[in-house]
This record gives sequence, C-alpha cells and structure tokens, in this order.
Amino acid sequence: MNAPSEAPGRVQGVSAFWRTQEMFLIQEVMRLIGKGLEMDEVLREMLHLLSELLGLNRGRIVLKAPDDADYRIAYAYGLTREEIERGRYGRGEGITGRVIQDGHLVIVQDIDKEPLFLGRAVMRERLPQGVVSFIALPIRVDGRTVGALACHRIRHRERPLADDVTILRIMVTMISQLLTLNARVDQRTRALEEHNAMLAHELRSKRVRYGIIGTAPPLLRALAQIEQVSAATASVLLLGESGTGKELFARALHLAGPRRDKPFIKVNCAAIPESLFESELFGHERGAFTGAVAARAGWFEQAKDGTIFLDEIGEMPPVLQSKLLRVLQEGTVVRLGGTREIKVDMRLVAATNRDLAADVGRGSFREDLFYRLNVIPIHLPALAERREDIPDLIAHVLARANQENQRNVTLTAEAIRHLARQSWPGNVRQLANAIERLVLLAGKAELGLDDVAASLRERGPEVAPARATAAPEPAYRPYLRVGSHGPEELRQALARAGGNKSRAAQILGLTERQFAYRWRKLGLGDPAA
Repeated sequence: MNAPSEAPGRVQGVSAFWRTQEMFLIQEVMRLIGKGLEMDEVLREMLHLLSELLGLNRGRIVLKAPDDADYRIAYAYGLTREEIERGRYGRGEGITGRVIQDGHLVIVQDIDKEPLFLGRAVMRERLPQGVVSFIALPIRVDGRTVGALACHRIRHRERPLADDVTILRIMVTMISQLLTLNARVDQRTRALEEHNAMLAHELRSKRVRYGIIGTAPPLLRALAQIEQVSAATASVLLLGESGTGKELFARALHLAGPRRDKPFIKVNCAAIPESLFESELFGHERGAFTGAVAARAGWFEQAKDGTIFLDEIGEMPPVLQSKLLRVLQEGTVVRLGGTREIKVDMRLVAATNRDLAADVGRGSFREDLFYRLNVIPIHLPALAERREDIPDLIAHVLARANQENQRNVTLTAEAIRHLARQSWPGNVRQLANAIERLVLLAGKAELGLDDVAASLRERGPEVAPARATAAPEPAYRPYLRVGSHGPEELRQALARAGGNKSRAAQILGLTERQFAYRWRKLGLGDPAA
C-alpha cells in the first residue's frame, strides 16, 4: 500500500534537489556579474558551475576567432589546452558549425550514432562509457548568431533533458547580454582611447608651437602676445635674457602673420664690424668703397615684403641708429655710395638683453629710436620662470643630439629632475649646450644623477642649483640682514642681469627695494650709472 506513495515523494525530492541546484547556479552567476568581474571570469565560472551542479560536463563557448573565418573554443571547463586548441569550426562544419550556421538548438541523443558529430575537441576514449549526449545552443547578439554554447551530458540520469535545455537557454541569454555589454564597453573604451590619443596629440602640438617648446604660463603669455600683434605693421621689441630664444620668437611672429611666405632676414648686430654695418644693412653701389666691384642690396631690401630681425639691437653703433630711425619713419633706404631712395616694405622685429631705457639715460642709445622700437615690447621669460618646461626641452634636445651624432643616450628620471633644479643663467641655450655635451661625452647608453652632476661640475660655476626664489615665491620672505650681500656680489648680479635691477635682485633672492637699499648703503652710487 505504501509503495505507490513513496515513488511520487522520491520524485518530488529529486525535483526539489535539482531546482535548488538551478537556483544556486543562477544566483551565483548573477552575483559574479554584480561584482563587476571581467567577462572571462564570469563565463569560465558559469561553465564550472554547470558541470559541478548539474552534470553538464565539458562545457565550451565557441565564438568567432579574431581576424579568422573560423569559430573557436573561447572559454571552456574540463578541457585540456590541447583540446581547446583543436576546437575550431567553420560555419556548417559538424554539429557546432551547423548550430552557428542555422541558429537552432541541436540535441544529439547518442554521439556514437550521429555521423555529423566530429568529436574533434574531445576524443571518445576520454568520455565515460555508455551513452553520451551532446547539446549545442546558438548564442545570438543583436539578432545574429555569433557562436554556440555546448556541453556533454550522460544520457541515463534522473534529471529530465528538458530541464537541462531550459537552464542552458537561460545561460545563453546571460552570455548574450554579457557579450553585448562587453562589446559596448570595448566600443566606449576604444572611443575614449581615440579621444585620449587625439588630446595627447593636441597637447604635444601645443607643447611645440612655431618650434617653441613649452606650456608654462609665462611662455604661453608671450606666445599669445606674438599672435595678437602678428598682423600689425608696428615694430616689435623682444626683451629678455640671453638664451631665451629671441630668434625663435621673432620667427614665430613672422610665421603667425600675413608675411609668412615672404623672406625672414636675421641680422646679429653684435657680430658685424662697425666698418661694415652700413653696407650690410642698407646695401652699397658699385665703387662705393674699395672692393665694391658690384652693387649689392642690403638686408632691408632683401627683406622685401617680409620680416627683418635685428638681434642685439643695443649693440648698433650710434652713428647708424639715426639711419635706422629714418628707415623706420620713411620706409626708404639709401645705399652706401648712392643717392637714390629705395622703397622698402618690411616688418621690423628687434631684440635685446640690455636695458635700453638705461642706455638711453646714459646717452648710448637714441631716445627717439628707442620709442620707435618700443611700440610693442614683449618680455620673453627666463628658463627659471618656466621650470616646468625643462623636461620637455631636455627630451627635444636629447632626441636631436642623438640623431645628429648617431647616438642613443637616455637620461633617468632622477637625472632629469636634477637638471630641472639648476639655475641655468644662460637659459635654454645653456641647457641645450649641456645636454649636447652629455650626449657627446657619454660612455654608456643611460646616464643617471651621478653622471649628470659630474658633467655639470666639470663645466664650473656657470650652472648651479636654483635659488629658492626661482620657485614660486613663498607667502613670506625670510629675514635678511642689511649686510647679507657684499658689494662685489651686488655688482656681479647687476652685470649678469645686463643692468636690470629687478632681475639682479631676483638673482640674489631680494626684492628690488632691498637690492637698491643695499646698493646705496654700501655707497656704490646709482645702479643705472
């Protein structure tokens, strides 16, 4: 009497067990997804749980191989590396290929009796004895089949086949959603990478404008002023210490304006003998002096419709300053030995590291010429004012020096930081010379802090660690005694600053008022004298 009632109870108990296993499987997979784990981890654990909880063994997820027409086993559980490698299928090839091609579920009740079953990945002798089934379901994303989920199943089990198919369908749905989400994340990631690459390119391009390297605010201000006045015709006076790149800025002004396709003529006023100055600038006629066998156009004529850059304008002899003023006022030149006025249309850019206002006060530079040149003064920052640009400058000079000398020298990050801490009174030119020397004398491929420090010591006192005032000024200045600097130190600072009291004070870590007070206190007279 009891037998009939025991069978249904046992069946119900078995069914409840499998339902518990199914619920645990689904909850665990959902938990893994919720943890934000990588898709690879979630899919491999899904196949593991299918095997351990439900007996759906040797599960594999077959997807399109990158840059290949075939599909391959991308994820698996219970398969060796060799078996996974053998699991490659073309569309329509074997049961797996058929499922991918047709997009339909396929159940093989007995793999030994199915001629289409390839047994390619797992050899039959590695499978259990008896009847083994094979289930394969298509994985669909956005309405198209992209792969398959497949597994082996022992046929004679107490669990209904329909339940296995149902849970596999649920897993396929999850796989499809994961693949869709992953594809979107990849797409967003690629878009972000492309955007970052574009920003990096833009940043690199901004770091090098008109051949001028850097993004420090003082440098960008100077460049902004250059671009702002590039279309004007008024003279521009570039002011700054020696080695700050005045020629580069003059060329930037030329390139940024409407004369960019016309000549750019550079004249170093300090390098021309006084006897040749007039002939070089304004030209000469045949027979104007001994050796003048032919007429020659001067640099002002050669700069026709373009730009002439007079570097170190403060070194121009007084006798020629009046002639230059006339050229600027009337727009004409008269060649040496000639009488004919020649019209010249050019943009004048002048540069100096001298205090021209002080020179005017001393009578060594014409006041009217100074005001004519000083229509648009632009201050070029010293390297100490743009210290954050030093690593980029080092990288640029290092690459150029390596290429020119067929070397492959690199600097460690510590070495670069040490270079960035130096004062560089000679500015960019001095830094470039130091880097080129390092490359030429390097005895190994990578130079560290000790190598760089030794090289700087060999060059002598011209390079020294930057004073505290080279960095952004603190909220307060430390107390300094009146006798903190001797007369010789004050004189040397003023000489290094080209007579500029403000810059001399900065070199010594003083305010301009402190510098002037100490100068007067020591009885040194007028600093401008």
